Amino acid sequence: MNKNVCMYVWNHFTNDARVLRECRALSEEGFKVDLICIHDPTDENLPVYERKDENFNVYRVRRYPILLEILKESVIFLKRNKLMALLAAALWISLVYLFPLFVVCLTTIVFLMVKTKLKTVWIRGNIIFKMILHGYKKNYNFYHANDLNTLPQAYIASKFRFKKKKLIYDSHEVQTSRTGYKSPIYGKLEALLIKRIDEMIVENHTRAKYNEELYGLYPHVVHNYPFKQDKDKTVKVDLHNQLNIHEEEKILLYQGGIQEGRGLEKLICAMDLIKEGTLVFIGDGKIKPNLEKMVKEKALESRVRFLAKVPLSDLPKYTKNAYLGFQVLNNICFNHYSASSNKLFEYMMAGVPVIACDFPEIKKVVEGEKVGLCVDSHNYKSIANGVNKLLTDIELRNSLSQNTENAGKKYNWEVEKKNFLKVYQDVAI
Repeated sequence: MNKNVCMYVWNHFTNDARVLRECRALSEEGFKVDLICIHDPTDENLPVYERKDENFNVYRVRRYPILLEILKESVIFLKRNKLMALLAAALWISLVYLFPLFVVCLTTIVFLMVKTKLKTVWIRGNIIFKMILHGYKKNYNFYHANDLNTLPQAYIASKFRFKKKKLIYDSHEVQTSRTGYKSPIYGKLEALLIKRIDEMIVENHTRAKYNEELYGLYPHVVHNYPFKQDKDKTVKVDLHNQLNIHEEEKILLYQGGIQEGRGLEKLICAMDLIKEGTLVFIGDGKIKPNLEKMVKEKALESRVRFLAKVPLSDLPKYTKNAYLGFQVLNNICFNHYSASSNKLFEYMMAGVPVIACDFPEIKKVVEGEKVGLCVDSHNYKSIANGVNKLLTDIELRNSLSQNTENAGKKYNWEVEKKNFLKVYQDVAI
C-alpha cells in the first residue's frame, strides 16, 4: 500500500512542536508527508514551499485573496501618487456617469467585502478553498486534520471522491470547551464530522473519556511529549547577560503563549511576595501588552522581563537558565482543566522543577514523578508560597531537579511516537 499523507494545520507552521514531531515520525517510517498550512505575508523570510527531508514537504497557501491584495496595493499606490489618485477619481466619476447601477453595485460589494465582517469570511474561505484544492492535487492515501479548524477541509478532500480515503482527526484541544470557541456551532460541527472520520487522536485519557461521554468514541491517546533532550549537551544561551541581570539572580521562567487563562497576571501579582528572583516571560500573544502595562503600573520593571518567542530548536537553550518554571493554567474551560501541557515536559527535559496548577493530568506527573510543587493557580499568594519554598529550601529544589532526569526517560516523544504510529497501522487495516 502507498503511504502518502496529506496533513493540515491552521497556522504558519513555524513553532508547532506537536505537528513537527508527528510529521517527522511518519517520514522516518517511510510515509510521504505533505503538510498544508498558511503563509504569513508579513514574514519575508517564510517560504511558500519547504522541503524538510526526502519524505516531508511543507506547502503554505496564500492567506489573502488576490483581489484583496490588489485593492490594498492600489490604495497604498494612490496614497503615494496624488496625480494618479486624481486620474483614478476622474475615471471613477466617468464610470458612475456612464454605468451608474453597475458602479453602485460594485462599490457596495467591495465595501462589504473589505470593511465588514465579510472580510474575515472572505479571507478564511479563501484559505479553506486552497487547502481543499491541495488535498486533491496528489493521490494521497491518508488525510490528517490537526484540530477542528482543518477537519472540514480534510473531510471534503478525503471523502468527496469515488474512492474514499482514510481520515484521521487529531484534536489537540477540547473543541467544545476552550477559549475563543464559545459559539455552539463548533460543537455541532464536530459532532457532525466525527461520525465520518476513521480514527481520532487526543492528548490524554481525561480528554479521551470526555470525548467518549460526548460521542461514544474513545480516541487514541498520543501525549504531547517533547523530543528527548540531553541537558548536559545543550548549549545554554546566557540569558542573564542578555537581560542584563546579575549572574547569580534566579530566573523564574514562563515560556509559551502569552494568552488568556494561563495565570500570567497572577505571576506578576505574586512578585510582590516572592523573596528573590526575576520573572521572565518568553513568548508572544494577545495579552502581552496588558501584562507589560501591569508591570509598569506596579513598578516591577526591574523584576519582570519579557522576551519574544524563540524558535523551537533554540528554546531548550533558554529553558536551561531557569531556577524554576511555571505552568499555572486557570480553570476557565475544560480544555485548560484537562491539559497535559507540553511546557511542563519541556521544563523537565531541561532539569527545571515546576510550580504547577493542581489539575488532574498535570498533578499526576508533577507529584507522581516529584518534579515540582502543585499550587492553587487562581491564588497569587499560593503561587508565591510555592516559589518561596523552592527559593529557601535549596535541597528540595535540587532534589526535584534531579528527579526530572528519570521522568524525562518516560515522558518523551521517542517513547510516545510508537502510540502515534499505531494509529496509522490501525487505520490502514
